[in-house]
Amino acid sequence: MTSHDHHHHDHASGHHGHAHVGAHEGAHGGARPDDDACAEILELDAVVFADLLADVVARVAALAPSPTRTVVDLGAGTGTGTLALAKALPDAQVVAVDSSSVMLGRLRAAADGAGVGERVRTVEADLDDGWPATGEADLVWASASMHHVADPDRVLRDAYAALAPGGLVAVVEMTGTTPVLPRSVGREGLAGRLAEAMTHAGWNQYPDWTPHLQRAGFRLVERVELESSPATGPDATRWVRTALERQRDHLAPHLPPEDVAAIAAFLDRPERTASGTDPEPPGDEPTARSGRILWAARRPSR
Repeated sequence: MTSHDHHHHDHASGHHGHAHVGAHEGAHGGARPDDDACAEILELDAVVFADLLADVVARVAALAPSPTRTVVDLGAGTGTGTLALAKALPDAQVVAVDSSSVMLGRLRAAADGAGVGERVRTVEADLDDGWPATGEADLVWASASMHHVADPDRVLRDAYAALAPGGLVAVVEMTGTTPVLPRSVGREGLAGRLAEAMTHAGWNQYPDWTPHLQRAGFRLVERVELESSPATGPDATRWVRTALERQRDHLAPHLPPEDVAAIAAFLDRPERTASGTDPEPPGDEPTARSGRILWAARRPSR
């Protein structure tokens, strides 16, 4: 995994526009998708890009106050971040906030299954309606959720007020999340055209959160950009297929017709079977790529 100082804008996953939060990490689609379908891509994201989540959570846990008693996860989705935070901060209670009862039900089951259920509390709430009843927090985590709220500056001010002095807020966004099709699909340069089309389609657009955090009173302590190792294999192939199925109608206006046809032909191929056979020859598999930017900022102690 590599870290970068630059900030690029080839963001390719997530809703665009203001959705009500839960704005679930990794949710793919131009309009708010149904929760079960959204959960499917979230769970694939968690497997395929596990290295990114582990890196970001480790960085945040190292910066969090000691002790960290209460963590608030805004737009918790199916609970990938919630569970990772609960495991990284074993003395903390995690308050998982989302607007979807379906997502929170999945999160509750996952927390119980992971043995951390007694330290996880779920709150069904829409952040656009105001700050939920979380109690005082030591860490507020917002992964791929802040760009969905109607007034992020208000939410960040509320987060500041909810944090104990010295508390930390961690805002995480996706970068460079893109499926890369096999070389045998379409004409040369399809991967670049697909990434450009995702940008034009407005996937996962967000601002530089630094000035927003500073306006809310926070002091920035770290801003880092991380990139996953390109992922291949059955889970990555399934992620590529699922992402393209969800995105292709929104991408079509931004691609030449022959590229649209090539993507459709790829999606029509049979998937890898249980025996492991695959229609793509070795070395010509789809590749999943993603990255994260972390902004970590502290409420001053005084």
